[in-house]
Amino acid sequence: MDKGHDLTTFSRTISASSLRGRLTKLTGAPLRRPVAALHASINFVPTKIPRKRRLQTMVVAVWSVLLVMSCFVFLMLCSIPALWPFLVMYLIWIFWIDKSPAYGNRLAPWFRSLKIWQYFAEYYPASLLKECDLPADRPYVFGYHPHGIIGMGALATFATEATGFSKAFPGIKPHLLTLTNNFHIPLYREVIMSLGISSVSRDSCSNILSSGPGQAITIVVGGAAESLSARPGTADLTLKRRLGFIKVAIQHGADLVPVFSFGENDIYNQMPNEKGTTIYVLQKKFQSMFGFTLPLFHGRGMLNYNLGLMPYRRRIVSVIGRPIHVQRCEKPSLEEIERVQRLYIEELTRIWNTYKDEFAKTRLRELSIVD
Repeated sequence: MDKGHDLTTFSRTISASSLRGRLTKLTGAPLRRPVAALHASINFVPTKIPRKRRLQTMVVAVWSVLLVMSCFVFLMLCSIPALWPFLVMYLIWIFWIDKSPAYGNRLAPWFRSLKIWQYFAEYYPASLLKECDLPADRPYVFGYHPHGIIGMGALATFATEATGFSKAFPGIKPHLLTLTNNFHIPLYREVIMSLGISSVSRDSCSNILSSGPGQAITIVVGGAAESLSARPGTADLTLKRRLGFIKVAIQHGADLVPVFSFGENDIYNQMPNEKGTTIYVLQKKFQSMFGFTLPLFHGRGMLNYNLGLMPYRRRIVSVIGRPIHVQRCEKPSLEEIERVQRLYIEELTRIWNTYKDEFAKTRLRELSIVD
């Protein structure tokens, strides 16, 4: 009995000693190593930052999560029973009555000119480079390239006055086009419509271009497919089979204006998703189901420079090229559409070759029309 009791006591002593040793190891130096590694891998923002830069970061951060914030605020409003009748009427207005997204008639010049958009553009910084005048006696179709992950340069240039669009092209009213689904999101839709953003549907294009001289639409031509190939130092454009925007321009006698935005692909990094990989297959499947896709991207955070979902501070220069004049034709032939497309690609390529050594010094490869 005594021998067994001694063995049990000895075992407990060993177990207690072993446990104390393991706890000591866990609470000692080894625990500090992951923390030190974390601090070493993340480049944190210094404490002393100019107020203007903090405001720039805050504006971009708010815009980056505005869609989610709008949904959250609306759900919070739904938790108040007294507001239910008004919310129901608002939803009926959104889905069945309001046709503004298809006409672009909610543009508010004062809202586009707010100081916050200047902070937004200065964050990167984003700027506009004008190659020639555009007379306001005709409609225009601007083709924006590349799509990038989100198209921040397109927003700064065509949906705000932060880069001086109206001063550069007086008399022209730009309407940046986006997916129709965005106008089904309560509250968020009101913000983007005030910026002049409209639906990218065919009816919307026709309504805006037919509403008078000086009306212009901006189409981010590559769409969701091009966003999957958006990586720093590259310019892979999805354009070969994109004929719809050219046909619309011909049908309305609207001059086509190529726009190449240097730096648009540089503001985010994206996970590897080459064709044939599981990630790419899933992203394309998602696109076929919902009409858009979700690039697996990352950028910086509000308090660090290399971990988060905010875009990097990298220069964006949107070069607005020379217009391609087209003759109006209600039913253009495929040959005519392809002829205009060749002229369009030639002008886009000229823009790239002219400015690549100035605005794309860190490019990894040359411009490529991939699809």
